Parts: sequence; C-alpha cells; structure tokens
Amino acid sequence: MTDSASAEAAPPRRRRPRAKPANRYHHGDLRAALLEEGKRLLDQQGPAALSLREVARRLGVSHNAPYKHFATREALLAALAAEGFRRLAARMAVDARDSLHGAGLAYVGFALDDPTIFRLMFSDAIDKAGFAELRAASSASFAALRTRVAAVAGGNDVDLMAVSAWSFVHGLANLLIDGQVPSSIDGGRDRIEIADRVLRTYAGSSKRTPRTDTNPLART
Repeated sequence: MTDSASAEAAPPRRRRPRAKPANRYHHGDLRAALLEEGKRLLDQQGPAALSLREVARRLGVSHNAPYKHFATREALLAALAAEGFRRLAARMAVDARDSLHGAGLAYVGFALDDPTIFRLMFSDAIDKAGFAELRAASSASFAALRTRVAAVAGGNDVDLMAVSAWSFVHGLANLLIDGQVPSSIDGGRDRIEIADRVLRTYAGSSKRTPRTDTNPLART
C-alpha cells in the first residue's frame, strides 16, 4: 500500500471538545459572585462586553442562574454602579477628616483608582429611575459631599455650593483619567499629587477674588 493510500485510509481526527471555564462559584453568595465577575469583565473588556450569559459562563453556572438576582443586564450594571456610590461615600467619610479639601481629594482618588466603575456610575447606559438602590446610593454619596460643604457654607445655599464643588472635582477627575492635564502641570507627578495642587490652587485663588462665598473650596 502506498503512502498516499495509507493517508486516505486514515480515520479523520476528532476535534477535542472546547474546554469549559473553571467553575468559580462554589455554592456561596451567587449575587456577590455575579457582581465580582461582572466587575472583572467590565475592567477587562468594557461595558459593551458585559452580558448575564457571559458572566454566567465565566462563573461556570447555568445561563439562567443570574436571572434569580438580576432581571436584565442593566440591573447588573445598576447594582455595580450602586456599589460604586457606596464605596465613594465611605471613602469621602473616612478620608475627608472634616475637611472639604479632603473630601474632594477622596473623590478624585476614588475615580483614579477605579475609573471603570466611576464612569459607569454616571453613565447614561443606566436609567436611574428604574433602580431604587442606585438612586439611594447616589443620593447618599452626594449627601456625604454636601455635609462637608455645609460645614463651611455659612448662610449660603448649601445645595448650590455642593453642586459647585462636585462639578469641580468631577471635572478634575475626568481630566486626570483621560490624561488631559497639560504637561506644564503634570511634569511626571503622581496624579493624586496633581489633584492636591489643583484643589489648593483653586481654593487659594478664590480667596483673593470677590464673591468667595460662591466657592466652597475657598473656605477649606
């Protein structure tokens, strides 16, 4: 028999079955496991890649299992965002030390440490109106900042001043995340150091201009 005939007679090779992902879930808190794996998927591939089916596959559970805790993909995103707001409020409470400057620095620090969740928290991909947990967590986070503002607001409009402070630190956080700070300021410095300098400079310059009562950071 020739070599060519032997090759023709050889049985076709069987393809190996695709390996299943290791089961990361071990009969514990499935909701917590879904949130953890969802967060991991967000960090690795971004919001567009997140689906309940993919999270279930990565955990090694049935594709129907997530629906016991999250009715939709948006519900999972909302829960992740709510947890982000709770962590932000806790960080401001711990790091602020009764200082509005400290609260602002904690806000920026949180954003820099977890930019994926930070962006998700303010994303229009989630309709807050449909998720009470997210609305409550968001309100509590703003209240944490408002408390710091109220301590220095005097007789001024606390809510207006709180939004003013929030707008400033939120914009600063996004500039730092996106690498949009001018090189003349950056100079290879750590980003939280840059934030500290910017916050102090803004507060100091506001103290030297009229109507300092409109800038809560000038009172820190």
